Order: sequence, then structure tokens, then C-alpha cells
Amino acid sequence: MDKQRIGFIGCGKMAQAMVQGMIRSSFIDRDQLIVSTKSENSAESVREKFQIQVTLDNKEVASFADILIVAVKPHLYGDILTEIKNSVKKETIIVTLAAGLDISFVENKLSSKTKVIRSMPNTPSLVGEGMTVFSSNKNVSAEEIEYLKKLFLSFGKVEVVEERLMDYIPAISGSSPAYVYMFIDALAMGGVRSGIPANKAYQMAAQSVYGAAKMVLETGKHPSVLQMEVCTPGGTTIEAVNTLEQQHFKGTILAAMESCDRKNKQMKS
Repeated sequence: MDKQRIGFIGCGKMAQAMVQGMIRSSFIDRDQLIVSTKSENSAESVREKFQIQVTLDNKEVASFADILIVAVKPHLYGDILTEIKNSVKKETIIVTLAAGLDISFVENKLSSKTKVIRSMPNTPSLVGEGMTVFSSNKNVSAEEIEYLKKLFLSFGKVEVVEERLMDYIPAISGSSPAYVYMFIDALAMGGVRSGIPANKAYQMAAQSVYGAAKMVLETGKHPSVLQMEVCTPGGTTIEAVNTLEQQHFKGTILAAMESCDRKNKQMKS
């Protein structure tokens, strides 16, 4: 599956993060990419930023692509799929990015024989540290799934799950960078309050979060074990951790995830 041509319908923040990641990693060449945008102004911006082919014609993208990534808002998918139905090649793999959009929705709009990937990437793809989770229908071959893994690995990590779990992915990885940014901001503000210059405080906070995440990924230790390795008995860290527990830190995160799950289900109805 060398030299697959990849098209994006829509090129907002998420699509641009993916495009940037693919180009940065040299997984594909620029001439393998085409994107469509809604206006000439946005087309010119994307063209200048990435030096790739840009069009206002969704059908042109659909007829070009071997892998077609539909990167529009969920409520636009129906109209877009209807628009491109007769332009999509038989073997093209359709990749969705929308929360709450089942594989069956795409099959119903196009064909039961359409190859469909339901995915949920996140914006750290922009710096090559994304987390993408996807599932596929039975029409996608094992070889094609392996290629999609490599594509997503070009801008981060990837996991494949059963579709029944996809509704819960936005809360844990799709939306969670926003929670982490809030945490970094809070850490930095605490430093600023203590007199640390803001630029230094944000650097310290962001690097500490990055390093802690890397420890989880690379040591294989459970986060609670790593947490206790930081806590000296009777020391400052355990005092801070105790306060977080009293303030229901974990419970607040779980409640936020439940809200995300609930909104995702509402979007499906």
C-alpha cells in the first residue's frame, strides 16, 4: 500500500494538526495530499502554510483520495457524504473524525460495501504526540488497518478498539488535552502567585506534566505507584496530594468525563 493518496474534506484545527504531523514525519510526500476548504481565503492560508494542493471542490478531493478523511463538524456529515457519493472510488477508505458518528451512518449514506474507519485523534498530533483511537468495519482489510496504524503513528500513538468503545474515547483522549491545559495553567498560576516569572512558571509546569506522562508510558508502572514514589513520608508532596483528595480531584475529572460521554450520546440522537 505504498504511495496512498490522502484527501481531507475540511481543514480546521484537527485536520491541520494531522496534516502537519504527516508532513513533519515524512510519512507521505506533499504531492500525496489534497484538502478542501470552504473559502478561497482559508484555501490560500492552508496552501501557504503546508505547500499542498487545496481546492474548494469536495468532489475533487473525493475522486483523488485513496484514503478520504472527512474532517467537518458532525452535523455536516450527512450533506457532505451525499455530495461526494458518486465521486468516491470503490476502494477508497473513508475516515471519520466526528464524535458520536457511527460507522453505520456512513454505510447508509454511501454503501454497505464502503470501507469505513471511525477515528478519534487529538490536537497534540500537531507536535507528533497525538493519541488516535479507531475502529473499522468488516470491509477494511487487515493490510489496510496496518497502513492506517502507520499513518496515525506518523503523528503520535494509536490504538484499535471495538466500535462499541468509540463513544467513550472523546472523554479519555479526544477532549482530555483541554483538561490537561487547565491543569498546567493552574500549576503555573500557583507559581506566579508565589513570585515566579510567568514564562518560567509555564515552562516548569508543562515540562513536569510532560515528564510525568512519559514516566507512565516508559516505566510501565501504575500511576499510583509513581505518585507514591514522589511522596516522602511526612513531606510536602503527600500534604498536597491529601488536599487534592479532600477537594475531590479525581472525582471532578471523572465527573467531567461523564459529562463528555453524555454530550457524545446526545449528539448521536
